Amino acid sequence: MTPAWLCALEPMHQTRGRVRWRYRCERGTAPAAVFIERAVATLDGVRKVRVNAAARALVVEFDPQRNNADALALAILRMVPAAARGHSANGAPSAAPLALSAATLLASRTLDARLQAPVALGTAIPLLGEAFDDFFEKGVTSHVLEALAVVISIGRQDYLAANTTSFLLALGEYLEASIERRSDDLLKHLLKPATDAVWVERDGAEVQVDATELRVGDTVIAATGSVIAVDGTVLGGEATVNEAAMTGESVAVERRRGDRVLSGTLVEEGRLRIYAEHVGAQAAAARIADFVEQSLAVKSRTQLEAARMADRLVPMVLGLAAATWLVSRDWQRVAAVLQADYSCALKLSTPVAFKAAMFEAGKSGMLVKGAKALERLAEADTFVFDKTGTLSTGKLEVTDSVAFKPGYTPEDLINLAASVEEHYFHPLALAVVEASRRLDHPRHFDHKEVEFIVAHGVASVIDGRRIVVGSRHFVEDDEGISIAAHHEIVDRLHGEGKTLLFIGFGGELLGVLALRDSLRENSAATLRRLRKLGVGRIVMLTGDHPERARATATALGLDGFHAGLLPEDKARILQTMAAEGARIAFVGDGVNDAPALSGAHVGISMHNGADVARLAADVALLEDDIARVADAKALAIATQHLIDSNFRLTVGLNTTILSAAAFGWLRPVAASALHNGTTIAILLRALAGAGLPRNRRSRPPRPTTTHTTQ
Repeated sequence: MTPAWLCALEPMHQTRGRVRWRYRCERGTAPAAVFIERAVATLDGVRKVRVNAAARALVVEFDPQRNNADALALAILRMVPAAARGHSANGAPSAAPLALSAATLLASRTLDARLQAPVALGTAIPLLGEAFDDFFEKGVTSHVLEALAVVISIGRQDYLAANTTSFLLALGEYLEASIERRSDDLLKHLLKPATDAVWVERDGAEVQVDATELRVGDTVIAATGSVIAVDGTVLGGEATVNEAAMTGESVAVERRRGDRVLSGTLVEEGRLRIYAEHVGAQAAAARIADFVEQSLAVKSRTQLEAARMADRLVPMVLGLAAATWLVSRDWQRVAAVLQADYSCALKLSTPVAFKAAMFEAGKSGMLVKGAKALERLAEADTFVFDKTGTLSTGKLEVTDSVAFKPGYTPEDLINLAASVEEHYFHPLALAVVEASRRLDHPRHFDHKEVEFIVAHGVASVIDGRRIVVGSRHFVEDDEGISIAAHHEIVDRLHGEGKTLLFIGFGGELLGVLALRDSLRENSAATLRRLRKLGVGRIVMLTGDHPERARATATALGLDGFHAGLLPEDKARILQTMAAEGARIAFVGDGVNDAPALSGAHVGISMHNGADVARLAADVALLEDDIARVADAKALAIATQHLIDSNFRLTVGLNTTILSAAAFGWLRPVAASALHNGTTIAILLRALAGAGLPRNRRSRPPRPTTTHTTQ
C-alpha cells in the first residue's frame, strides 16, 4: 500500500446505505483505483466499492445496520494515512516553506540581478505547484489567483513584490494551519490520555504490560498519579479518583471494593485493584475519544455552505481582475486584485469556531459530538423531555406521612416502615429508609425475620403483631385490611400523582405514606431559560402514570405532555411533530429513550443515562445537572452568531480590499498584507470567541421531606 494516499473526502451525495465522495490525494501520489477499491472493501459493512479516478470519485455501498458514512470516512482516512502537505511527521505545520520565503525576501536587494528571477520563481514553486494541482482538480481556486499574482509580479520584474507576496502567503498559510491544528488539539485534549504501559497481576506477580495487551478479566493496578486504563469494578484497595475528564465532576470521589471506575480518570491518592470489564476500544474513554475524532472529520451544513460560497466567489475575483486590466491596462492593479479573495477566511473560520465551541462545551460539562450537533441545536425550536431522571431526579422521596390510628405520629409511621424496609433495596424501600434518617428523632423498631413478597411488599412481626408494608392490593386483598374508611384521603393523594405505600399493623390500617419522584430543583428555571433562548414549545413524554405526568406538567408550566408511553410511542410522537415542521431537541436518559434520541433533530442524554442513550445522543451531559441543557442551547446560539458575524466581517473586509486594489489604491504587497492579516484576525476571533455566558452555574439545595398528619 502506498504510504501516502487520500488526504480529504468531500461528501457529494448520500442515501441510506450509499455515499459518494470526491477525494483528494497528496501531491505526487496517485494510487490506482483498484488499490483504493480493494482497501475500502475490507472495511466493516462495505458491500461494494467503485472508484472513478478521472473524476476523483469514490462510491461506497454499505450495510447501514453495521456502519455509517461518517465512520466510514474516518476509517478510510485512517487506513490510508497521508502526511498533510507542508506538515511535519507529528502533524504540526512545517515552517520550512516559510523560512525559505523569508530568506529569499531578506536577500532580494542583495542578489545579483541575473539570479533574481530564478530565485523568485524557485521560492514560488510550492505555491505554483499547489495552484497547478488545484486548477486541474477543482478549476480556478484561491491558490490559482495567488499564483497568478506572483507570476504577474515576476513577469513585470517586480521581484520584491513577488518575494514579499510569496512570504506573506507562506506566513498566512502557516498561521492558518497552526490555528486550525490548535482547534483540533483543544478537542483531542478534552480527555487525559491513558498511559501506554499498565501494571497488571499475572501469575501472582505485578508486571507492566502495553495497554494494547490488556484483556477482559485482567486485574489492573492503578496507583497514585496513574490514569485508569479500563472500565471495571474495584476488587480491593481505596483511592480518591478525579473523574472530571469523564463525568465533569470537579471534586474527587472515593472508590473502594465494589465501586465502578472508568477509564480516563486519574487516581489522585491511593491504590486500586480493578477487574477489567471493558478494555481498548470498548472502554469509555476510547469511545468518547472516537466521538471527538469523528467530530473533526464531519462537516456541518454551515461549513459546506461556506466552502461552496467561497468557491463561487473565486470566479468573481478573477472577473474583477480581468475588468481591472481592461479598464486600466495596469498589471500592478491586476496583481493587487488577485491577492485578495474570500476563500481562506470563509472556509477555515467556520470549522475553527465550531471546534473551539466544542472544546468550551467539554470544559463546561457537555460532550458535543460534532459541528452538526451544535448547528442543529441552534436551530431547535421545540424541546421534548423525558420525565424520570431528566426533569425529575429519578429518586423517590416521601412527601406525606398520614397516620390513621390515635397514638401514632407521622414520624412513628415512617420509623415503623423503615425498620422492616431497611433490608430491601427497592426504590420505595430506599426512599422510606432515607426519610427516616432525615427525621429529628429516627427510631428503629425490633422485629422478627422479614418476609419479602415479590411485587407486593414486605411483612414481619413487631411486639407480637404482624406488620405489612406494600401496595393497596397486597394490604387490602391479600391481608384483608379494609381501607374504605379512609378512601377520601387515599384518592386525594393518588389524584396528586403520588405513589402510595400502605402500612397495616395488627390487622388494621395504620397509615399511608405518599412518595413522589421529586423534580430537580432547577428544572423550572432551566425551562424558563430555554424559552428566553427562543424555544417556542416544551413538551414531556413519559411512560409514567397520567396523573403523575399531569402534576409534573402543571408544576413546570409545560405546553403539553404524553403519558403511559412505550419506547416506540415516543419515537412515533416525535415523527409526527417533525412532520408538522418542528425542529426537535429530545432530552432523555434511559434505554427506552434511545429510539427518540436517535430520531430527533438533535438528541441530548443526561449524565446518569444508560450507555445506549449516551451513544445514541448528539450531546451527552458530563454532569448531573439539567441546567447544562440550557447551556448547550446558549452555546449553540452563540456559536452560530459568531459564525454569522465572521461571515459578514470576511465579506466586508475582503470586498473593501478588492475595491481598493481595483482602483489602484493598494499595491500588491499592501493588498497581500491586508488580506492575510484580516484572515488571521478572523481565525483568531473564531478560536477565541466561543464560550458560555458567565455566572451560569447554580447548585440545587438539598430536597426536604414534608409530613402531614390526619
